[in-house]
Amino acid sequence: MSEPAPRPQARVGISGWVYPAWRRTFYPKGLRQAGELGYAAARMTSIEINGSFYALQRPASWHRWRDATPDGFVFAVKGPRFITHIKRLGDVDAPLANFFASGVLELGAKLGPILWQLPPTLAYDEALLEGFLERLPRTRRAAARLAAAHDERMEGRSAFAVEEDGPLRHAVEVRHPSFAEAEEEWAGLLARHGVASVVADTAGRYPRIDRTTADFAYARLHGDEELYVSGYDDAALDRWAAWASAHLDAGRDAYLYFDNDAKVRAPVDAMALIARLRG
Repeated sequence: MSEPAPRPQARVGISGWVYPAWRRTFYPKGLRQAGELGYAAARMTSIEINGSFYALQRPASWHRWRDATPDGFVFAVKGPRFITHIKRLGDVDAPLANFFASGVLELGAKLGPILWQLPPTLAYDEALLEGFLERLPRTRRAAARLAAAHDERMEGRSAFAVEEDGPLRHAVEVRHPSFAEAEEEWAGLLARHGVASVVADTAGRYPRIDRTTADFAYARLHGDEELYVSGYDDAALDRWAAWASAHLDAGRDAYLYFDNDAKVRAPVDAMALIARLRG
């Protein structure tokens, strides 16, 4: 008799956790910086790792983050800007291999979706995007095989063991207005590859494309009225709770991350949304 399919889950959290302004506000006085991830993880159900966007991390960091969080916790991981912003999705075979060799697969069961945030200057280009999406590994073992092709820069600082295979999810956040103009084509392209279209709430600055293109949904909440600053009131949180619940009812996992960190709103809003979904 086959195992029943796991129930869909809502994963709610924050984008990053190292913010000096959060100390003595969200983080209590006397908490060491090394304890901040564990403190945040005890109050969220997921966290986006942002450091991987700025630089390749070392295996020891991935191990430390994995071990600092409770069983059942899941990270989303932001893909490197070297791939999205510098290489601009072209000629990325070696950078992709290096990223997956850096230790991200060492998160094991705590590895959730990989987030690829495209720069505001990168316009919709179907051929370029198709070439990038088809290179993304769809399973953990496929990612490990890709990682094995890393270049010499990763010698002595790589780790990509996979104890158990499973699907590897990807989500893309876009910022150029041409993606809204080509929304149907873009949604179709993502759906063909099973990649999620990120719903980005950016106070109107960037396109908001709310399309279901994968077996999970992904939202990034950058600010309801002012980018990175404003919080979400009760009515806004109710709307996002309804958004997540609709995906859960349809059998899809939902990931939501608050990135309105400037005024210490992100953790407060994340915990309020978690309470709504549990209620």
